[in-house]
Amino acid sequence: MKFRIVPEKEGKNQLEFLTARIDELSINMEKMKLAEYVDMLNNPRRLLYINFLQGISRGFGTAIGFTILAAIIIYFMQRIILINIPLIGQFIADLVEIVQMQLRVGAIIIYF
Repeated sequence: MKFRIVPEKEGKNQLEFLTARIDELSINMEKMKLAEYVDMLNNPRRLLYINFLQGISRGFGTAIGFTILAAIIIYFMQRIILINIPLIGQFIADLVEIVQMQLRVGAIIIYF
């Protein structure tokens, strides 16, 4: 390893710079709440409980969101059928017919 001798004034500037940088890093770590995160990782029960609640809320949100999205799509499909747009209306009618046949027969329908 090579060392170089630093003049005292330059050494003070570097020390002040490093001190300021360390202070900035510690403030940023406090903002990130790193200590609380590490504490949570050290407590497995709390970690499991928080993850469980997050999973329930994500599942519930997904179910509600999908229900609303499906309702909106069905609403617009009904409007398209009422307007009777030739190409789209026929496509939707074919889809409804295929679904009804599938429910009655219970078999896979193959078109040639």
